Amino acid sequence: MKKLVKGNEAVVIGALVAGCDAYYGYPITPASEIAHAASEYFLPLGKVFVQAECEIGAINMVFGSASSGLRTMTASSGPGISLKMEGISYLAGAELPCVIVDVQRVGPGLGNIGPEQSDYYQVVKGGGHGDYRAIVLAPASVEETYRMTIEAFDLADKWRTPVFLLTDATLGQMMEPIDVRQEPTQRSEKPWALDTKPESNNNLVTSIYLDFDDMEVHINQLHDKYQQITDSEAKAEVYGADVPDIVLTGYGITGRMLRSAVDLLKDQGINATLVRPQTLWPFPTKVYQQVVKSGVPVLSVELSRGQFVEDVRLSLPGHSVKHYGRVGGNLPGLDELVEQAKLCLEEAKNV
Repeated sequence: MKKLVKGNEAVVIGALVAGCDAYYGYPITPASEIAHAASEYFLPLGKVFVQAECEIGAINMVFGSASSGLRTMTASSGPGISLKMEGISYLAGAELPCVIVDVQRVGPGLGNIGPEQSDYYQVVKGGGHGDYRAIVLAPASVEETYRMTIEAFDLADKWRTPVFLLTDATLGQMMEPIDVRQEPTQRSEKPWALDTKPESNNNLVTSIYLDFDDMEVHINQLHDKYQQITDSEAKAEVYGADVPDIVLTGYGITGRMLRSAVDLLKDQGINATLVRPQTLWPFPTKVYQQVVKSGVPVLSVELSRGQFVEDVRLSLPGHSVKHYGRVGGNLPGLDELVEQAKLCLEEAKNV
């Protein structure tokens, strides 16, 4: 069934297709439609919806619900994600699967409700305390938002970890058709969960290990798991020329715009290739190293003064990577991106 929806509503439909049992949240622009849609769709289906008293309350409800083995989610934006970070660290430490949606807005502080991609450090590098990572998925369309929400629940269960869906104000508010159908999901058994069954009475869900050696073992086990995730879950879209004159890269809405820029450059006789990470952690380093050959300039575009570009540069040691960013809620125009690509090419020729 085709359905025309906003990206934020696609999150909720994807969650229901994935078998999400419970939503806990607090409204904040530009993510509020997620809570609105969840309140409309979850309750008639016998699922849990709670508008918490605040973001901190919501993320701690997620902790309790996930501890019982339910498929659980929350969503917020900017300041709300900041408030949730202590709870997200607890979720990671206790290895609790859940899905967290961040519809990025402008910051720092209250900023404004326009689109930005400046939560990259906070979400991808871990904004909470401690030595943890969380899987981060980055859709570039409403359809991909829908499908990645389903995937997020499967990844959360598979690896017993929080999973972020990182969108932005543009993706959350734009309307596009999605193809809604029953999708196969990989819901895992959760013998570790603490629920109403007597056999779960001795299960312990915790992130505290008072013995230093026990804590070290726990952290090392987490990182063994993170290495497995890095080895198996990183992915990216590659689009354009097989032998490029220039490589363009960006994620989310900027990645989508760069795809159009690749086509416009082709019309002008310039062979360009797009690398668009679909996972921001793990970062698709191997894809960059396969696509970007020696001497080919790389233009990295994002809606910030330069956060995502750091991971691009780490993936391409010794390679020159140029950053171009817009901030404040502004999106670059397609002509602007084409001109930046041509300027990057010209600068590379003059080196």
